[in-house]
Amino acid sequence: MSEKEVVERISSGGEEDPSSNEVKKDERKNKRKKRLLKETEKANKRGVCYLSRVPPHLDPLKLRQILSRYGEIQRIYLTPEDSAARAHRKKAGGFRGQEFSEGWVEFTKKSVAKRVAETLNGEQIGGKKRSRFHHDIWNIKYLSKFKWDDLTEEIAYKSAIREQKLALEISAAKRERDFYLSKVDLSVALSNIEERLKKKQKAEQIRKVMRQFPQKKPVVDGTEKKSQLSRDILAGVFGSSS
Repeated sequence: MSEKEVVERISSGGEEDPSSNEVKKDERKNKRKKRLLKETEKANKRGVCYLSRVPPHLDPLKLRQILSRYGEIQRIYLTPEDSAARAHRKKAGGFRGQEFSEGWVEFTKKSVAKRVAETLNGEQIGGKKRSRFHHDIWNIKYLSKFKWDDLTEEIAYKSAIREQKLALEISAAKRERDFYLSKVDLSVALSNIEERLKKKQKAEQIRKVMRQFPQKKPVVDGTEKKSQLSRDILAGVFGSSS
């Protein structure tokens, strides 16, 4: 700040001129615009390659090490494999680490991205012979007029769809659970009612049933016949008294 500006500021009581604040705001806006324009120019110069298949055990760090030999890389994004596929592989005793299904690589120059795709597509990855993906084949393609922002938008869109599907599945599972629990409660209530009815019917049957005891036949009075028979027998044995 010059001596004249200092004197003017002291004479005005230390208050800043509103116009100077507006000038500073305009300067900051202009700097921000210039910075954004530079970033846009750099982004327009970049090229993106798409990997339709990522070999097993190949992670973003190893992929950057391999492709950096062909040109400067800005960003890499690999899509993690499905959780169901990972669980199945672990259950089968396979690799327990993270695998990826597809990926995108952003080079700082379009010409480099084009050359990499044309040179490597269909070729063996190579590198160290001991590496697990040494014999795998590159499946790489240059995406013309494709920007990294398009990828972020696509990822956000897929994430939103995934969350929506998950929410629908959760709500459907809750409805099924509530329906099942309601049926269970209804079944329990009906079984209780049936048991009470059975107990009531048994009690009524016990009241109606009368106990019946078996009856013996009446005894025939044959005392006179027995006495007459015994007299006849004795008379025949000892002879008649007359």
